[in-house]
Amino acid sequence: MHDVLDPGSDRGRVYRSLVRHPHESAGRLAARTGLDEAAVRAVLHELAAADIVVTTGPGDAGAAWEAVPPAQVVEALLRHNDSVRTALRRTGTELERLYRAARRETGHYGALEVVEDHARVLAISRQLQQSARRQLRCIDVPPYSGTADFYLAQEALQRERMAAGVVYRAIYSGSAFDDPVAWPNMARMIEAGEQARTLDDPPLKLAIRDDDLAVVTLAADDRPGVVSLLIRPSSLFRALSNVFESLWRLAVPVSATGAATQIDARDRQILTLMASGATDDAIARHLGVGRRTVVRRVSALLAALGATTRFQAGVQAARRGWL
Repeated sequence: MHDVLDPGSDRGRVYRSLVRHPHESAGRLAARTGLDEAAVRAVLHELAAADIVVTTGPGDAGAAWEAVPPAQVVEALLRHNDSVRTALRRTGTELERLYRAARRETGHYGALEVVEDHARVLAISRQLQQSARRQLRCIDVPPYSGTADFYLAQEALQRERMAAGVVYRAIYSGSAFDDPVAWPNMARMIEAGEQARTLDDPPLKLAIRDDDLAVVTLAADDRPGVVSLLIRPSSLFRALSNVFESLWRLAVPVSATGAATQIDARDRQILTLMASGATDDAIARHLGVGRRTVVRRVSALLAALGATTRFQAGVQAARRGWL
């Protein structure tokens, strides 16, 4: 049901029409949306099953329908995202148990190599980037133990690889914004072109080069320090790639200015009206301002939220507590 707030989908068209026109019949909704009446009825029953619309009794041309308030819909979507994230963590924990069990039983797993030497662990990070051809995906979690010199060297390498056309996509822990060494490095890299998102509590430290090598970094079980697991193309590699992409969809885009936590009352009104499906003209009339002012503020809010659609902006604003 994530597309229910997307104006380009059938569900989104029906739901938005109900937001603007309460107590409508399926026939009138079909006329307003340009969809076949049978298709509209099917969509209404799907939305009703998901508690997104409700029937309100007979209307002029059959049963009348009403939209559940958009704020409630957004909250339901966010709760669903949280459940997906929980399921991913459970899956990751189970995979970890299975992999460790497989190593104990067979003593060898062809797609997996364990690296325990600290110097080689650091070298692998550089080699991973230097040999990337298309993209590097990473999940970075604390503790951030690198020195200032380490981060400067990492910056130089990343700039070099991005200049060569390698796309960097990074998911950071929300706590990274509070780190006096890590955050300035992150901000400079985002400004240079890195695509960055943040999650409150990412489940693992991961780097994936193209489609042929993944590196999971874990705390060593029996000593201080870390070990790296090198995973080559396999079912395990595919599972880790899917975990990254799922978390990427859940993560909040960030910009070089950081994760803003406050907006003024006017922008909050605009976001609330956007989430309810109001057009720029309707927002301008409601607030008593010019349409061009609304268009300018909407554009700025989309950029601040890292969103390309109003649906994305509504979800991201709700997750940041702006609504």
